[in-house]
Amino acid sequence: MITNGRIRIIGGSLRNSRLEVPDLPGLRPTTDRVRETLFNWLQPVIEGARCLDVFAGTGALGMEALSRGAAVVTFVERDTKLAAALKANLARLKVDAAVVGDDALRWLKGGGKPFDVVFMDPPFADNLWDSTAAALEEHGWLAPTAWIYVEAPKGAPMAVPPAWQVHRSGLAGEVAYTLYRRTPVDPLS
Repeated sequence: MITNGRIRIIGGSLRNSRLEVPDLPGLRPTTDRVRETLFNWLQPVIEGARCLDVFAGTGALGMEALSRGAAVVTFVERDTKLAAALKANLARLKVDAAVVGDDALRWLKGGGKPFDVVFMDPPFADNLWDSTAAALEEHGWLAPTAWIYVEAPKGAPMAVPPAWQVHRSGLAGEVAYTLYRRTPVDPLS
């Protein structure tokens, strides 16, 4: 929840720290309740994980991962004000993480070292779920058994890659959230 331009980290070493957040139209941070649920699901795997917060926005998901012991978090955010706020919050909290100021789909086309956990919460109005999922798969961004968290409008169709299996899901108002587990696909099936 944004309160006076701030979001609270809810668990881990940075618990109760506040993230300063610019007031921008269309910004829709993941609620405290949903973040708590997600990180309860991820608790067995987040320690030491390499995480990607694509469409980072406020950075709340990636910051929560860092607070709970993730080894690496890379934030990708195209909005210059949000990217600057992320950098300022990381510096203020004395946390080391990379902030990439770029369009997520353009950046994902570059390929890189696979991540263990990916947070995918694109702006709802942009309808980027299918293209982002495809880019993550096609350009080697996912570890063989990666976890992929997705937020989307309730009832929105999404073309999920065959390797992604639903692990858990829920609803918060008009927002559907799902945690997928990537599993090897049998080439003969």
